[in-house]
Amino acid sequence: MTSPLELAANAVMAVSIVLSGRNSIHSWWLGILGCAMFAALFYSVNLYADVALQLFFIVTCVIGWLQWLRGAGGAPLPISRARLRTLWWMAGIGLLATAGYGLMLQIYTNAYAPFIDSSVLMFSIVAQLLLMGRRLETWPFWLLVNTISVPLYASRGLYLTAVLYAGYWINALASWYFWRRQMQAQAAA
Repeated sequence: MTSPLELAANAVMAVSIVLSGRNSIHSWWLGILGCAMFAALFYSVNLYADVALQLFFIVTCVIGWLQWLRGAGGAPLPISRARLRTLWWMAGIGLLATAGYGLMLQIYTNAYAPFIDSSVLMFSIVAQLLLMGRRLETWPFWLLVNTISVPLYASRGLYLTAVLYAGYWINALASWYFWRRQMQAQAAA
């Protein structure tokens, strides 16, 4: 049975995520609200890494909001690419942190699927950091996170959340294309 909290959290986050994919500044304040609701929801089903992730998202939504507004030299931050070396070390740290945090959850908590839950946490952090910097490569990382999240949330009975994360997967793919077109238009201008 879908709870009112799950419904509300998903409704707010769906709007936030679609706006993010459309490069809208309004995605950030909606993200703060949605993440607070998801933190409460995930706590209620023992997905503690996801609770920590939501708290991280709240902080980074505030920072991302400011970065997108002010950018470099007071102008809005443009879409750009991350360097390949940066992506490699971010992915490497994400894997190491997944193993470490998953082990900690396995030993010290009653967490469900601690390593899978931790991978959602760690690679969401990588994707969020790239999103905050308006880096095109945020979208492949969100595709990875959404791919892992769908079966994880379904396994905990969060079917609405799982279905919406499948929709977020499609949104990430479309957003990757949309941002690439916007970045090309910026370069041409």
